Amino acid sequence: MVRTMSFLRALISTARMIRHTQHLGAGLLDDDEVLLDVPDERLGPALVAAALGDHGPAAKLLAVTREGAEWENRDRYATRLATFAHHREDWLSDWLAASPCDPDALLVKAELSVRRAWESPARAERLRDVGPLIDAAAEAAPRDPVPWRIALDHARGTHAAHSAFEELWAEAVGRSSHHYGCHVSALQYLSAQWYGSHRECFDFAEQAAEDALPGSLVQALPVRAAFAHLLSREGAGAAATVIPPERVDAAADLAIALSAEYAAGDPWPAEVRNLLAYVLITRGRWADALEQFRLIGPYATSFPWAYLSDDVLGQFLELRDTARIQVASATPLRPLRRTARRVGSDGHYA
Repeated sequence: MVRTMSFLRALISTARMIRHTQHLGAGLLDDDEVLLDVPDERLGPALVAAALGDHGPAAKLLAVTREGAEWENRDRYATRLATFAHHREDWLSDWLAASPCDPDALLVKAELSVRRAWESPARAERLRDVGPLIDAAAEAAPRDPVPWRIALDHARGTHAAHSAFEELWAEAVGRSSHHYGCHVSALQYLSAQWYGSHRECFDFAEQAAEDALPGSLVQALPVRAAFAHLLSREGAGAAATVIPPERVDAAADLAIALSAEYAAGDPWPAEVRNLLAYVLITRGRWADALEQFRLIGPYATSFPWAYLSDDVLGQFLELRDTARIQVASATPLRPLRRTARRVGSDGHYA
């Protein structure tokens, strides 16, 4: 009898999956329409020009962000341009040769140098060597918080003490108190993987989110803390159980509310939505995850899927399909019928 019931449950689940999977695909783009780490409409032309050896559009773009105090965009663009320069450093070298004191070229150089040092087996030593490049970028643009975000990443890699890190943090938030990138760097420093704990990480993230401006991506910090916690459970055993699941779910709920403030297919919150989808999947909240996949649209991001597979886009698409199948298999075969309620003797029903 038990085996029969198990078979029936599996049969019903399969029937549900077949019936609802196609319907639940509404709002999801075809696989070949999804792009990985696609640049926005401002960065895209600068990268195309860079591929042709022209640094002019990138210089103009970063100058606009600096002059307009667009610190969040500036951070994103500098990071992406450094990624490009990682494979085509001659492009950046030409830029620096033409304008050696350009604060925007110096910023990209500092970001690139820190990244390369992080990848070196002699990380701490290499990072100490690039410190003057960060100082040069900070001095060239005194109002800019992005060099200080780079300095925070640098400090984490050089094993800076809490007191030294706090001094850098004060410099960063003194320039932009709600800068997302600086908050992410601080969160990483406070994580259990580095110099803090899951509890410290969550406490910092939740306080920052509470103080954040409406619509600010800083409200997604708790879900980043949740991601670090969930990722560590695979190798940390009991040490990672100090955060109750309710706190992880609350972080996800806050990120869901933040995501709802942006239009579907908006590239700006794409990374947050990708991260949120991962956390929701890990928590078994498949319907919520499927909704985030709809909102993501074509904008798959390497973070966090690169932590799961070298085939980043393939991992994104696979889990998107899994979410659809999971939701379909849990959806009743037929909607529940409403019971008719007689409101009179004339045969009419409400």
